[in-house]
This record gives sequence, structure tokens and C-alpha cells, in this order.
Amino acid sequence: MAAADMAAEKGSSFMDPFKGLLLTYLMPESCYDEFFLNFNFLDVPCLKTVISKGLGIGIILGSVLVKLPQIVKLVRASSAEGLSLQSVLLELVAITGTMTYSILNRFPFSAWGEALFLMLQTLAIGVLILHYNQRTGRGVCFVLVYGALLALLLSPLTPPALITALQASNMPAIIVGRLIQAVTNFRNGHTGQLSAVSAFLLFAGSLARIFTSLQETGDALMALTYVISSLCNGILVLQLLYYWNCCPPTKSKTE
Repeated sequence: MAAADMAAEKGSSFMDPFKGLLLTYLMPESCYDEFFLNFNFLDVPCLKTVISKGLGIGIILGSVLVKLPQIVKLVRASSAEGLSLQSVLLELVAITGTMTYSILNRFPFSAWGEALFLMLQTLAIGVLILHYNQRTGRGVCFVLVYGALLALLLSPLTPPALITALQASNMPAIIVGRLIQAVTNFRNGHTGQLSAVSAFLLFAGSLARIFTSLQETGDALMALTYVISSLCNGILVLQLLYYWNCCPPTKSKTE
């Protein structure tokens, strides 16, 4: 009996770090017991929880790099041709609304964490667009003003009703922003410096967020925002496929 107890104790100590990791990031203790004590791997509520948490973590990790291809493409080309600053600004409004609304409602980080990284990368893209349009000074002011506004939104001075209204404004902001970019692509006859990798990743991420927002927050406004975002991102993806072999005309350099 003593040997069996020692073996069980060793097995338990071996599983402790693994259990702690799972309970922290993927599942509640009730689901851990269901899976690893009762060996019931087909428990539907627990499966939904684990899938949602896993997708959330994957989206957040992917969001760290999702717009990096777009940034790299801009820097390599030293041009922001084909990109609409208005579209970027409206996207930044939508991302800021989601982030502040989620923080206000104390949603788990796995349900909205990518908004933080998307915000930073979208801000960088806006600055690059201004820089390559010979407006670097405006880019610096843009960052300072945005930082001040974000601090104000996250402060106790801002009423919760205003944050909710900002989140509700996400849908028209997303629609108008994506349509501006889509119209720009149509008028140019190409997608310019728009990154296909970033567009596809944003489309996939917004689709996955429909499920995770319903599962983790139960907030219909959040879910509807991601439905609209998926539809609008899908338009840009279709344009990228349609204009795949179309390149922006090269400008002749004067000696």
C-alpha cells in the first residue's frame, strides 16, 4: 500500500504543473475532472469551453504578427499607395471600442486580447501612411492625441454609457472603413500595398471570434460586431483574389 501511495503521490506531483496550466488558460476545474478523472472527453459544454479558450489564445498569439506583413510591405516599398488612411482610422476606432468595452465589462483577456495588439499595429500603419505621404509631423501628433484619448476612455472620468455607445458605433465604423478601402481598390484597379497575408488572417480571426465571443462573453453586441467584421473582411479578401495578378503602375523616376 505504501508503494502504491508513493506512486500515486508522484503521479499527482507530476500532473500538478500541467493541471495548473490547464486550469489557468483552458478550462475550469469541473471540466478538468470530467476529462481526466471521469475520462468523459465528449462532454459538450466542456468541449465548447476548451475550444473557445484555445481559439482565443490562438487568435491572441496570431494577432501579435497579423499586421506585421502589412507593415513590412509598406516599409519595403517605401510607399503607402493603395491604402486609405480613412479606412485605417475607422478600423482604429472600432478596435478601440472593442478593447475599452471589454475592459469595462471585465471580459476575460482571451475574449478580446488581440484588440490590444491590433491597436498597436494599426496605429503603426497609420503613422507609416502619413510618413510616406510626407506628413511625418502629423503622424507624431496622431500618436500623441490617440494616446491621450485612450487614457481618457479608460479613466473613471468616462461614463460607461459612452463606452457602450463607442462599441455600438463599431459596426458602422467597420462597414464604412472597409467599404472605403474596397472602393479605393476598385478605382485603382489593384490592391496596392494591401497585404494578402494580413487580410486573410484578419478574416479568419474575425470568423473564429464569432464563436468565442458568444461562448466566453455571451454578449450579443460583441458577436454581431465580429459578424459584420467577417463580412467586410471577406470583401477585401475577394478583391485580393480578383486583383491577384494586378500590380500598381510603376512611377518613372526623373533623373
